[in-house]
Amino acid sequence: MPGRFDLDVTTLSQLLDDPEARAIIVELVPELPGHPMVGMIKNMPASTVLAMAGSQLPAATLTELKERVSAL
Repeated sequence: MPGRFDLDVTTLSQLLDDPEARAIIVELVPELPGHPMVGMIKNMPASTVLAMAGSQLPAATLTELKERVSAL
């Protein structure tokens, strides 16, 4: 059964507004919610944001974040 979030459509803002998704983000990438760039990227699809973050985060962290948020 698919989860509530399609990361190709769901924006970063929508994830940060959801308590469960936000908790996962804060656990795995604690600096993201308060990052100065969030204002500029918050309306982008989460998959786009994660692709951009790929060079700054370990691949295992990105994979875990995608899997856990997609499972909600």
